Amino acid sequence: MKNEVNKGLIAQGDNAEQVEKPSLYQVVVHNDDFTPMEFVVAALEKFFYLERRIAAKLMLEAHTKGRAVCGIFSRDFAESKISQFIEHAREHEHPLICSMEAA
Repeated sequence: MKNEVNKGLIAQGDNAEQVEKPSLYQVVVHNDDFTPMEFVVAALEKFFYLERRIAAKLMLEAHTKGRAVCGIFSRDFAESKISQFIEHAREHEHPLICSMEAA
């Protein structure tokens, strides 16, 4: 009896629709000439849970190349992190910009 139930479940699994994985998005921090570098590092640590060394590396990449990818996330998570990141910057009167792109 137990094997018959398992066979039925396996058969249903074969006919079930495949669930698509959610699209992923890169979160990008952009360079500006006004936001202090230390503020950018602290914000990357706080909102993207990066180690200080990695946050500093990304800040320098954004400073020298104009942008740096902070991470790759689902759309909802990326949007919420970007919103929190920008709101934090605005609260401290910094024009720091963060955006997302399809990965």
